[in-house]
Amino acid sequence: MTTVSQVMTRGVRALSPSATLVAAAQAMDELNVGVIPVCEGELLVGMVTDRDIVVRGVAQEMDPRTATLAEVMSTHVRTVGEDEDIEDVLATMAENQIRRLPVVDAKDRLIGILSLGDIAAKEPGSDADVAVSLAEISSPAEPDR
Repeated sequence: MTTVSQVMTRGVRALSPSATLVAAAQAMDELNVGVIPVCEGELLVGMVTDRDIVVRGVAQEMDPRTATLAEVMSTHVRTVGEDEDIEDVLATMAENQIRRLPVVDAKDRLIGILSLGDIAAKEPGSDADVAVSLAEISSPAEPDR
């Protein structure tokens, strides 16, 4: 049984809820990622994606230099524990259409991130499972207009 701790990415950079949209976009550019955990101290309080910045921020005409992550981040974030089985996590990712999950300890302190890429790169023989999960995650959305 492979666990999350064996394949997750550690040392993840997080930003505070008071950080600006510009700061988050710059961090995403620097790290070449599309998501940043939002923490108060070590406590995970949300996640912000590049899409959140655009759709919840810029499209709503917020000033990205002054608008904060607290205004656009998702606060109901699914998390995973480091001792959980990868097969179970893949099923959760597919069911909820999630490509990455923050990894937290028992006190909701951020300790890493787990992505489909982590699983594919570090878990031998996971290609078929990752492909199935990705197909389920990537089902087309309907326009809301």
